[in-house]
Amino acid sequence: AESVRKFSRSNAAGGTTDGSRRVVTGPNGGTSASRRVIRSDGEGNATAGTGRVWTSPNGGVGGRAGHTTVGADGSVEHRSGVATSGAKGSVSSQGSSQRDAEGNVTGARTTNATNAATGNSYQGQTSYDKATGVSHSASCFDAAGNAIACPSR
Repeated sequence: AESVRKFSRSNAAGGTTDGSRRVVTGPNGGTSASRRVIRSDGEGNATAGTGRVWTSPNGGVGGRAGHTTVGADGSVEHRSGVATSGAKGSVSSQGSSQRDAEGNVTGARTTNATNAATGNSYQGQTSYDKATGVSHSASCFDAAGNAIACPSR
């Protein structure tokens, strides 16, 4: 089953506010609910926000949120995060990216994952900027918190 609601209206900033809400229930009992809102100010600036939560038929749960701002000068900033967990473990990730009015881009993301069966975990960080390019670091730990070698693909 699915339920969708959309809206659009003028706002006090001289722009529009548009959005939607969607709820879905799957045939095996999983659910997903999401919302999206976009606001403009009539001067070339806009923001967008999204969010989603879900459950799986076997007990997994999760959520995601993101926010983007676009400036009339061409600048953009985006932030997002996700977290989910289930019988096999959990994962969370947060990050952001920016582009300034001159076109300079930077970004960073952190990801953590834990294996429910072993308790082993992964912590990774990735970043980018024009001067240094992409850098990535990763650390892995056993259930007691001792550093271990990260598995290869």
